[in-house]
Amino acid sequence: MGPVLVVGGCREARAWSLQGGPRPMGPGRAGPMRSSVAAPDCCGGLGNLDFRKADLCVMTWLLGYVDPSEPHFVAAVLTIAFNPLFWNVVARWEHKTRKLSRAFGSPHLACCALGGAILLLNVLRSHCFTQAMLSQPRIQSLDNPLAYRVGLALLGVGGVFVLSSFLALGFTGTFLGDYFGILKEARVTTFPFSILDNPMYWGSTANYLGWAIMPFTAEIYRQKASQAHKRS
Repeated sequence: MGPVLVVGGCREARAWSLQGGPRPMGPGRAGPMRSSVAAPDCCGGLGNLDFRKADLCVMTWLLGYVDPSEPHFVAAVLTIAFNPLFWNVVARWEHKTRKLSRAFGSPHLACCALGGAILLLNVLRSHCFTQAMLSQPRIQSLDNPLAYRVGLALLGVGGVFVLSSFLALGFTGTFLGDYFGILKEARVTTFPFSILDNPMYWGSTANYLGWAIMPFTAEIYRQKASQAHKRS
């Protein structure tokens, strides 16, 4: 199993929420202003488009390198979709009811329990993601040492952003502590929040992209060595 890419994806740089709790959603937030004047209906609108004439070569090319029915791919998609849904639903439920805090006798203990559950779920997600990458069709253009080095560099940069974000926010700040009423005195503005609004998002993206390239390239060379050994 590859490295556990866990922190990014839980408290993805929502440092602003540390000032006063979760940000209101929906009607409580002002949306963009809309003009009462209708925009011109370009080309007669979408109704005049003939989607049967659309060029599907790009989609066909992508499907040549992705097998959506492969079990590991399905498992990876399910864990990637489920994990953020789980922790957001639980955190919002806790914010409204405080039942977790009462059950554990302390908001800090309840937050640590949720953080532990999130870590375990992310271990599973990382494992499923790795297995999915190893089981998918290969892109031959990545069959070179440079691709491996690029993946390693992406993993390094992503790790810096994720770990520095974790250190800046702390455990409770990272794992939704604001939903438990655990707030910092001021907004976090130190590195990496000083250069990126969402360093954990970007760090996690770089981690997964880099790790996808690395096991893929390593698997290619493992297969090549195995074939050479059989021929000899």
